[in-house]
Amino acid sequence: MKLRLTTTLFALSALALGACSSGDDPLATSPESAAGDETITIGTANFPESEIIGQIWAAALEDAGFDVEVNSGIGSREVYLQALEEGSIDLVPEYSGNLAQYYGAELEAGTDADGVVSALSDVLPEGLAAGDIADGESKDSYRVTRELADEHGLQTLGDLDNLDQVRIAANPEFAERPYGPPGLASVYGVAEDKISVVPISDGGGPLTIAAVVEGTAEVADIYTTSPLLDSAGNEVDLVTLDDPEQLILPQNVLPLMRADAIPQEALDAINGISAELTTDVLVELNLRNIGEEKAEPPVIARDFVDEHA
Repeated sequence: MKLRLTTTLFALSALALGACSSGDDPLATSPESAAGDETITIGTANFPESEIIGQIWAAALEDAGFDVEVNSGIGSREVYLQALEEGSIDLVPEYSGNLAQYYGAELEAGTDADGVVSALSDVLPEGLAAGDIADGESKDSYRVTRELADEHGLQTLGDLDNLDQVRIAANPEFAERPYGPPGLASVYGVAEDKISVVPISDGGGPLTIAAVVEGTAEVADIYTTSPLLDSAGNEVDLVTLDDPEQLILPQNVLPLMRADAIPQEALDAINGISAELTTDVLVELNLRNIGEEKAEPPVIARDFVDEHA
């Protein structure tokens, strides 16, 4: 479902850039100018943080004088990137490490943020461009209950081999991700025949958390920016397993776009507001959505942009 956003007429000044400035960021491509009367269509993935970020960009673009539509909850990376490449959307929130691997970058465990950015610039398909990366990153992380961690001495990902079975509650596509079961086996030596995925499509939300709390899974894949709340909104005590080999790559937020669809003034507005997105800020924004307040993404986004204008 598409939401048409009202255009306002005052411009948003470019804010300080994030983790990499356009001057030294190999991803900082200068998209060609699009016609001023064309609508920019932002797509988002099927989890709340993606929509919040998309709505933040939409509000910033609104304030910069652009017409914007937001197409929310398109689906997994495979689905929304196809929509981007085909041109049904112009812009989508992405995460650096996972995006680079999706497009075939060969990244070893331990690659830092700059290395990920460099690799991504080499593999992006023709016609796509990425804006500046933000300081904030939403990384996958392996979580277990404190009781299970204490009982089996679970501190690192390699310790999962102490378990008789390693059922991981996660989005279905996690089963094929390099940082999923394949990486647990190849990097940490966890026996492959122990590992399975319990598919839950809520992006590490309350249903995923419930799986480990109720014992239908031993481990949950939960993003580092996700508040640990059950379905009743109560905080859950989960332990994050250490990743000393850095199997899970840096996952800085960035805008991925069709290069000919985003004028430079629009990219400046997006990069400017993205510079305010730290990991802690993303946790706070997500908590407003799934916590007691239950604020809708457009409301959260408008408050955030107004605060940082």
